[in-house]
Amino acid sequence: MPDYGDFCPVQMTAEVVADRWTPLIVRELVLGNTRFNDIARGLPGISRSLLVQRLRHLEKNGVLETWPSPTGRGNEYHLTPAGRDLERVIDSFGRWAIEWLFEDMRPHDVQPTTLMWWMHRRVDPSRFPPRRTVIEWRHTGSAPEVIWLVLDRQEVSVCMVHPGFDVDVIVSATTATFADVFQGFSTWQEAVDDGRIDVAGPPRLVSALPRWFLWSPWAEVTRERAQRARAENGAVATT
Repeated sequence: MPDYGDFCPVQMTAEVVADRWTPLIVRELVLGNTRFNDIARGLPGISRSLLVQRLRHLEKNGVLETWPSPTGRGNEYHLTPAGRDLERVIDSFGRWAIEWLFEDMRPHDVQPTTLMWWMHRRVDPSRFPPRRTVIEWRHTGSAPEVIWLVLDRQEVSVCMVHPGFDVDVIVSATTATFADVFQGFSTWQEAVDDGRIDVAGPPRLVSALPRWFLWSPWAEVTRERAQRARAENGAVATT
């Protein structure tokens, strides 16, 4: 391949962010993950050594900075102004795929642990209950799994074992159904109304629960695209 040098802006950008995994690492940073393990959890399949390599690459190119952790253990990764400006690029990637690769999207392939990790970072703490609240998510199906989210003092923790607190709300559905809601293919209320999601707990918490979550950044775009797809398929079926 020819060397295009530094006179093509597209080439220059590609050299910074177009390697495998790099746009997804930037996505994690844009969504607010700053610690190495948190970034890794949002990227199932990436090796730790490759993640280290990509983070160093982004730091070298001025996309992020490494800060000492306030806990005194390890480091945190924070976007620079140049890195934060890439949010527009990441958003465009997502919107482009939803528009032009919609038929190839496979939202149901996500694993329960990955989905719950995504969900825990897409929340609105201002709407949380005033006291600690534990949500038990029962992923039903051929390989059932239970995961707990603990909402406490504006923070959310993901627990793979029982956290030791009383459970306030129990939510049951297949992982595919939870993924549909998170991605925007259907709303929480639609899934509850048609029986795909079962929620048990105090009525005030049951009714408030969907407002604690912000869902995917592209949920509205996905919902609009899904509606168009259904309309297009319906028009083809009637011809």
